[in-house]
Amino acid sequence: MRILFMGTPQFAVASLNVLLDKGYEVAAVVTQPDRPKGRKRELTPPPVKEAALLHGIPVLQPERLRSAEAIAQVAAIAPDLIVTAAYGQILPKAVLELPPLGCINVHGSLLPKYRGGAPIQRAIINGESKTGVTIMYMAEGLDTGDMITRIEVPIEDADTSGTLFEKLSSAGAVLLAETLPLFAEGRPPAVQQNEAEATYAPNLSRADELINWELSARALYNQVRGLAPMSGAFTYLNGEVFKVWGAHAVSDRTEALAPGTVIGTENDAILVQTGEGALALTRIQPAGKKAMSAADWLKGARIPSDTVLGGEQP
Repeated sequence: MRILFMGTPQFAVASLNVLLDKGYEVAAVVTQPDRPKGRKRELTPPPVKEAALLHGIPVLQPERLRSAEAIAQVAAIAPDLIVTAAYGQILPKAVLELPPLGCINVHGSLLPKYRGGAPIQRAIINGESKTGVTIMYMAEGLDTGDMITRIEVPIEDADTSGTLFEKLSSAGAVLLAETLPLFAEGRPPAVQQNEAEATYAPNLSRADELINWELSARALYNQVRGLAPMSGAFTYLNGEVFKVWGAHAVSDRTEALAPGTVIGTENDAILVQTGEGALALTRIQPAGKKAMSAADWLKGARIPSDTVLGGEQP
């Protein structure tokens, strides 16, 4: 098979590498354009581009895959199969219809649950105990195509979105290696998704990162770990952004205090009252500083036990 691979972040690198390890012909890679990153805003190539160039694979980086020029470039590659993994753009119908074996996607959820751009983070935020990877035919809708194969992956209590990304990236590569031989004699059969069971996982917004202290300690713990180590959850301390990168729930600890009130400091953590139980903040980032352990911050700072976190930025 002559394969065109489409992917962008580190999550997709394992899938690209397994194609190469198994000896498949990867004719080219399509990925997102280089973007400015870091404080210096230096143009940085996507991880998939770096992996492709290491193997001498041609790389295309169209700003819009729907453009006539981009579609013509893809058509010129003449792939038998297109494999995508976290590419970041919806494939237009003109591209979906190009390869005779179709277009398949390595999606980080057990479809039809968590269609969309942030399935891994939202599975943790929602307190799921398991997730997985689905390999599916791509359709014009958002993750609506028929399912070919699936694999379940448990979500451990200590998982963050970072650790779960790594687990699902590896699981997706293994599943892809098991799925591709099914195409040896044409398109393998697939199972239609049950629309009644479909849920969505839209990309995260700033509102998703704001801590609502009225929620339970367990729900906030899930929010913190679901947002780490990417964007992070945040609240306000004295009107300034105060990020929370690490925490754990103390579900049996409840004081007669308004949610968001600092109970005190215990075991090198900052205890905060929630709507149900307390949240122990273990890794934080005050405004203008780097992320650090709460223990290190408390060596040079004091947070009175009647301090109320939250509110709006002035």
